Order: sequence, then structure tokens, then C-alpha cells
Amino acid sequence: MNMTSYIYVIMNRKTIPFLLTLILFIGLCPKAHADDRWTIQPDGSICWEIRDNIPHSDHLEMSGQQLSVVLRYGVDAQKRFHLNRSLVFPMLRMKPNKTQNNLKQRFDLNIPALVTVDDQTLLNEEVRDITFNGLMRVESSFGYVHRRKELKDAVRLTRLLYPSTNAARYCEEYIFTNSSPNKITLRVPDWHVAYTTPEEAGVYGAYRIEASLSKKGTFVLEPSETLELYAIFSGRKLTDTPPAQEDVALTRINIQSERAGREALIHQWWDKLVLGTPDPVLNRMFAFAKLRGAESIYRTKGGLMHGPGGEAYYAAVWANDQAEYINPFFPFLGYEIGNQSALNAFRHFARYMNPDYRPIPSSIISEGVSFWHGAKDRGDGAMIAYGAARYALARGNKEEACELWPLIEWCLEYCHRKLTPAGVVASNSDELENRFPAGDANLCTSTLYYDALRSAVMLGRELGISSRQLSAYQQQARQLEQAIERHFGYEIEGFHSYRYYEGNDILRSWICMPLVMGIYTRAQGTIDALFSPRLWTDDGLLTQAGTETFWDRSTLYALRGTIAAGEVEKGMSFLKKYSRRRLLGDHVPYAIEAWPEGDQRHLSAESGLYCRIYTEGLFGIRPTGLRSFELTPRLPQEWDYMNLNRVCAFNSEFDIHVSRAGGKLHVEVRKGAKVILKKNITEGTTVRVNL
Repeated sequence: MNMTSYIYVIMNRKTIPFLLTLILFIGLCPKAHADDRWTIQPDGSICWEIRDNIPHSDHLEMSGQQLSVVLRYGVDAQKRFHLNRSLVFPMLRMKPNKTQNNLKQRFDLNIPALVTVDDQTLLNEEVRDITFNGLMRVESSFGYVHRRKELKDAVRLTRLLYPSTNAARYCEEYIFTNSSPNKITLRVPDWHVAYTTPEEAGVYGAYRIEASLSKKGTFVLEPSETLELYAIFSGRKLTDTPPAQEDVALTRINIQSERAGREALIHQWWDKLVLGTPDPVLNRMFAFAKLRGAESIYRTKGGLMHGPGGEAYYAAVWANDQAEYINPFFPFLGYEIGNQSALNAFRHFARYMNPDYRPIPSSIISEGVSFWHGAKDRGDGAMIAYGAARYALARGNKEEACELWPLIEWCLEYCHRKLTPAGVVASNSDELENRFPAGDANLCTSTLYYDALRSAVMLGRELGISSRQLSAYQQQARQLEQAIERHFGYEIEGFHSYRYYEGNDILRSWICMPLVMGIYTRAQGTIDALFSPRLWTDDGLLTQAGTETFWDRSTLYALRGTIAAGEVEKGMSFLKKYSRRRLLGDHVPYAIEAWPEGDQRHLSAESGLYCRIYTEGLFGIRPTGLRSFELTPRLPQEWDYMNLNRVCAFNSEFDIHVSRAGGKLHVEVRKGAKVILKKNITEGTTVRVNL
């Protein structure tokens, strides 16, 4: 919704509160920062006004259930817009049917250059601004020659760019407005291109990629009149549409419905699990993270599959990205397709349980028909047990929990069998897959296993699992915590923290993992190390001190763990810096995978980790049962309140409000009009909530 339509809605509702809310929002908008390229708008979008901050280029990914598109876009020194579209069709598989082998096609095409005005090309584009709210909107103007003189700002153009929600197509809308005082004539070509792949190259035979304009011909525009047209880029199996119907396929597309479908989904995601704090940057980064995390789900023949994206990872699930990172988050968002994709991922992993306790593959690929295990055992069993137990608890569905219990149980036993003489869990690598050394037993795997044991005890009580088995899990968790301290506890580079593996004497970002899992024995030394110049940079944590490589996932874990451990001010200080850079800087608006690898791709599971900084770190939500959780709110000193509204976990919908009450925190949990909890607590106190 643009600003004009936003105000129109408000005024037509004839309610003063909406107007007051708008005024309040504008008042809360952050002041421009020297490093900001983008600004937050009253409707929740971000906007880049083109001034002297050019040339500049960026890239972002948008996804629907049948397609993903990476837009490489920018504005050159002459204020001209440029756009390269990279289309990915996850379910149009190519041979050999491996992880990254799906149909792709790039289009480096300037569609306005195809249109002529009074027999001439449009001249000297000037982009005014670019906005993004899940759809990209580009506002610009062109000139043309009239009576031997160039008329500037004579034709205005609005571009709208977005993927289809359910179909394998990407949409671009173009609205030309005659802003000159003269009548103009626009000519639009009959433009259609098609690529057909060899039949033998595709798993499902030949594929056809097409791009077309919706209109052709000559159009006379009076001053202020508009011409609206759109381009569709699509992919399909060649056998899906008979040749006789190809020419009419475009006419059956309702572009308004395509746009409305995308907007409705964004509204749905933004309307649930709503973060409300005095900091608009954090609020909006959280909203965009929900969008990116939820949109990247594909309807494959193997069921709904959340995919990381990045032009590489689709129609597949991983033990880290899906099972560990984002699946435990989906119940909080209340997005049923997200929940179903999570359950489906665990079902796929469960297919590989075996009586000999051979490792479960790291990834189930190619719509579920195969697997990838190229890095051998990365600690995947611990990742799956941790994620499945956390998901089952937060989901609050006993039937699903019963289905997942055998998988959790199997993974716990697998990890138990992998214990070394030192009492920690052996693995061949870690989730970075030998990009950096991880020894034969790493800190990540053991801490994930530790939390999985604790969660399994809580879940098992809900499911009626024998007290003997649950007592064993409790004992194993206690022993593991002690082993983690003995084996990994270390004075490293002058910090009372952890070595990542035996023999490691260089700081690693993953020393944050004990904090995330509630082990605070070395909290202060670990936090000091994480935010020291040895590890922290403008882009977050270095993977290893002394290198230039960073992966957002460890930064996001570290921020969650730091805040959860009670170092709120330090954690918030770095969270604000990180969020501002990602939301309003030069590469926006999501958490990224890594650099230099992947060129900071907008992989989607990282956005789930960003949201969990707030749900599990700032609000301190720890699932304890199908209808219960612990709450340890950490209200920053400069804030008077923080709210998390329309939380959809534990088979309920509820609100959490935290505010200052003198020297204490006032905590309220409401379920509709019903007050579930109302209590004043001391900072750092944990309260139990039963829904």
C-alpha cells in the first residue's frame, strides 16, 4: 500500500485513532543515519530516494511456491535503472537430479527501452525512488524530443516487481503516465521470447521458459492519461500446455489477482507475531525477517519444502537450515504452510532412521527423491533432535508430537552412541562442512544435543513416556553439561571461554552456542570474546579470528545467546548496529548467508534465526510443554515497554506485554480478553506460563 492509499483508507474509516497511530509512527521513524541508504516509511516499506548516493547496485530474492527470483538491480551515475532477473524453477528438475540442478534462466532486459514515444526512444531516465515491502516499486521519469527540444519529466513510469504466489511465474507491471502538456503516442511491440530445453536434459522432459508483454500496438495518451501493461516470465513442462493454447495463456492471467495474492500473504505474515518496541528499525527488520522466512516454501512432489534459496538450494531440506534454524520458529508465526513444511521436513528425515544407527543424511534433496551426505556426519542427528523437540513443544499439537517422538528418540540414541571417552559427541564436521576445521568433536554438536535432551524430557512428560527413560535423559544432560565444561572450557586468546574443538586455539564465532542453550558457566568471558575486535566487525562476527569470512547464522545465534544470558545492553547495542546495516544500509533488507561465499545471498532460514533473537532472547520464551513455556523477559534500560502480539505458539494465540513498574518489570500475558499472567518481577526472573 502506498502512502496515498494508506491515508485514503484511514480517512474513509473516519476514525481518529488510525490517524493518531499514523502520526505516532511518523514520530517514531528513525532519524537518518550517515550510513543509511534506505528509510522506513509510514506504511512499513523501506525507501531509497535517489540523490547523490549513486551509482549503487544490490540484489535481493523473492519467492513463491513455484518459483524464486533474484533481482540484481541498481541505479547508475546518470540515474538510470538497471535490472537483471535470475529466475529459478525448483520443481523443473535437470539431470543429474542433484541439489542445485533445477531450471534457471536470467533475463537482462530493459523493457521500457522497447516502448517508443512519438516514434522515438524514451530518453534520460531519472529514478526518483525505489521502495520495497515484499514487492519492489520503482518510480522514475523520462524525457523525449518535442519540436527539436527535449522535454524532461515528460513520461513518468512506475514499475512493480514481484513473484506469483502459487504459479511458476514472475510479474512486472509498467504504468506509463503522460506528464507532459502534449498528447503523446506510445508504441508497444509484439514482444514474446521463448526458450525450450532439450528433452533429454530434464527429469520431466523438455521445459519451456517464456516471457511476454500483455499489450501491443499504438496508444495515444492525453496529458495525465496512463498506459498500463505487464510482463510475465514463466516456466513449465513442455507437455503441460498444448501448442494451440500457448498464445492465449497470457490473456488468462489476472494481474490484479497476482498482485493482490502477494500483498495478502505479506499482510498475513506481518499481522501475526507482531513486535512492538520503541525502536522502529528493530520492529521493521523483524517484520521483513518474517516475510523472507515464510515466503521460501515450495510445493514439491515430496510435499511442502522450505528451501534456503540463493539460486542454489531448493526443493530440499537440511538438518541445519530447516530442522535446527527455522522449523522451531514456525509455530510462533502461525503460518500453517510453514508448520506443514516443518512437519514434512522431519518426516523426510525420519525415513532414514535405521536399526544400525547409521547417520541420517544432512539433506533430503530433489523433491525428496534422494539425499546428500557429502560432508558425512555434521552433527545432523543433534540438529534434528533439537529442532524436532523444540518444534513439537511450540506447536502444541499432541498428534504431531507423537509422530515426531520416534525420530527424536532415535536421534538422541544416535548421539549417545557417538559419545567420546571425554563424554562429548563425535562428528566428522559441523554445519560449515569443513570450510573451517571442526576436529572430531565440536562444541556446536554437543550443545545442540544437550538442549535436545532437555526438550525431550519436557515433551516426553506430555506424551506419557516412561519416567525411567526421561530420568536417563536428564542424567545424560547433566553429564553432558559437565563434559562440555571439561572438554571445551578453555582460556583462549586471553578470554575465559571455549575452544571449538580439541587443539583449537583461535577464537571462533560458534563459542556462542552454550549461551544459546542456557549454559552460562563462561558467559562473561564468552561475551567479551564475541564482541572483541578479534571477532566483531561491521557485518557481525567473523567465523574465525584473523580471517575475513563471516556467516550471519553465528552472529544471530550470538546475539540471541548474549541477551538471554542477561548481557542485555551489550547485546542490544550490537543488535541495533547489525539490524540497521541489514535493513537500511547498502544490502537490504534481510539477514544474509555469508561472505565472500555466496556474495551475501538472502538465504531464508537466517531470517528465522533473526526472529528468534526476540522470541527466545529478548522475551526469553522457552517451551516447556504443549501448552506451557518459561518467560524470562529482558527489557533494555532505555525502553519503557516491549510487546509481542498475536503469538501463535502452543496451539494458542496470545499477547505478551512487558513494561516498567518502578524498579521491576510488569509482565502480562493475555489470551484475547483473558489475562493468563499478570505479575511484577525482578529483572532476570523466569516465570512459567500455562495457556
